[in-house]
Amino acid sequence: MSEMTNEDTAGGPASGAAGKIPMRDRILDAATGLFYALGLHAVSADKVIAQVGITKVTFYRHFPTKDDLIVAYLERRARWERDAIAQAREAAGGDPLGTFRIIAQAIGAESCSPGFRGCPFINAAAEYADPAHPARRVVDSHRRWFKQAIEAMLKEMDVADPALVADQLVMLRDGAMVSGYLSDPVTVGDALYAAIRAVTGFSGGA
Repeated sequence: MSEMTNEDTAGGPASGAAGKIPMRDRILDAATGLFYALGLHAVSADKVIAQVGITKVTFYRHFPTKDDLIVAYLERRARWERDAIAQAREAAGGDPLGTFRIIAQAIGAESCSPGFRGCPFINAAAEYADPAHPARRVVDSHRRWFKQAIEAMLKEMDVADPALVADQLVMLRDGAMVSGYLSDPVTVGDALYAAIRAVTGFSGGA
């Protein structure tokens, strides 16, 4: 087992082992807030280092390049979204239409929350147009997963041409994220869910 310096965890002796936060997570936590609020290009490694209060040696031990940090930031967000959709499916008892409703409400709430700056993946794609860039590869991989997850639910609903409809629902989701700047959570969530029902052909009832 490699040695861990005092800088490799957060919290003093009184915090106890359970209260210590690994240094890699501390760096990633700080970078997440900065990247989302200011943009990927605008945040330098030095800015993250200053935010965490560590040395460059410690930073580069965990993230050899800034691109490595950006990839970790996007991968963390991708895991969060995958878990959120899995939880939505569980909360809906496996019902795909019910899952879409939960997702729509969650998007409405998130897009209207304080500090909201749009979809992290769309933001990253706007900053890194080169499809070969590591950040763009994470974005593209997650977007493919998201579309496949939607398509799988559409197949359960026996929707005609689920691949095409999945593309349409991804576009609706993207638009809802932008609409959040101008509307309230209930309006965005309800409008997105109504649009999902219309596109999928389940426009009647509640």
